[in-house]
Amino acid sequence: MPLAIFLLLLLAAATPAPNAPIFVNGHAWAPFISPMGEPFRARTIDDDTFVRWFSQADRNHDGALTPAELVADGDRFFATLDTNHDGAIDPDELVQYEWEIAPDIQLMSRTQPQPGTRPSPAKHRSSDHWDGLMDEVDRGSTSVGGLQGAARYGLLNLPEPVAAADTNFDRSISLAEFRQAALARFSLLDSARRGAIRRAELESLRPALATDRHHKPPKGALDERIGNPLPPGN
Repeated sequence: MPLAIFLLLLLAAATPAPNAPIFVNGHAWAPFISPMGEPFRARTIDDDTFVRWFSQADRNHDGALTPAELVADGDRFFATLDTNHDGAIDPDELVQYEWEIAPDIQLMSRTQPQPGTRPSPAKHRSSDHWDGLMDEVDRGSTSVGGLQGAARYGLLNLPEPVAAADTNFDRSISLAEFRQAALARFSLLDSARRGAIRRAELESLRPALATDRHHKPPKGALDERIGNPLPPGN
């Protein structure tokens, strides 16, 4: 068989059917989600995602994180989330965060379609969706199963760290609110009240799941790290 034809056949076999569901294959280790909600996923098997975030947030590279540095880290991520550049994260942009940027958190699993399908923008813009989301945020880890959403992969018990910044509950997150959230989260992390947190101090707060890179679930088990688990074998 000519090489060109053989390559075309391989390409056709690797291309999913138009209506085939697309599943995200989970790694054997978890992502790290920063205090402001930004996901960091491993690029290689030896990539420490927490260290990569900390090195980025620690702007002067002195080995310690300050309130101003966490605010600056939040400002940078806010600019990524605010896709229409109107100075606020609106419900549509929040949906994009939950579905495209950080689907790992899968907080509202009872209202989300199955993997491979797109959410209904109209449904997710509704007050019912936002109110339900804020109810989940308020509950934190009080529901069965312990830590939920982004809390499983971060330093703070914040299942949905972006939506949690909406302190006035107007269904829009301003830059001022995001900055205030950064300061409040730094205060929670800085338990010694020194105004600066060393990397080792923060690393000690990571959930066991995030540090257990070599953990492998039993063969055929569902990937329970996300709200809509992957089918066996993926």
